[in-house]
Amino acid sequence: MIKNHHPSSSPWKVIQLLAEIRSPWVTVIAEQLQDDQGKIVDYWRVEKADSVVILTIQNQTLILPKPMYRPGVGKTTLDFPGGRVSSEQTPLEAVPLILQKELGIQSHEIAKILTLNHEGWAINSSFSNQKLYGFMAEILPNISINPEQIGAIYPITTQGIEALLKDLVCLQCRGILLEWKQQFKIN
Repeated sequence: MIKNHHPSSSPWKVIQLLAEIRSPWVTVIAEQLQDDQGKIVDYWRVEKADSVVILTIQNQTLILPKPMYRPGVGKTTLDFPGGRVSSEQTPLEAVPLILQKELGIQSHEIAKILTLNHEGWAINSSFSNQKLYGFMAEILPNISINPEQIGAIYPITTQGIEALLKDLVCLQCRGILLEWKQQFKIN
């Protein structure tokens, strides 16, 4: 039997706001908080728009866009299509827009979209409010994707998925891939 230990602790109390920097996609907040033991601490956190990562499948292959430069890590990385969810849309509504932008796929070329995690996963629950939503988009089999927009393709086989896991450095992409593999019993 697996036991879940969920300690009951009361929420921390905000004593005062120390600083706040806002932009359309990110807000940085510094606060003085009182923890559940009465200790006063200075705490920095980030509020970000939620993210979407999309496993794009066509004819039993996973399709990834061209690698992009990532300022956060200072290098170009291979990632699944993905992006931020604006406040005017749901994560599901963001999927066709992201696929069009990153792979040139039109919404009518998508056979189906499946949600891999309905609740969204906390990216870094201690530091940020951002959630990650994963989707699987199956592209119609006869659609031709512009080769200029394709960065890599991997067969949906054990060897293909293992090779992709070695090539992905993004934990969010790896997490969505592993969730899809588990849900669809891909060996």
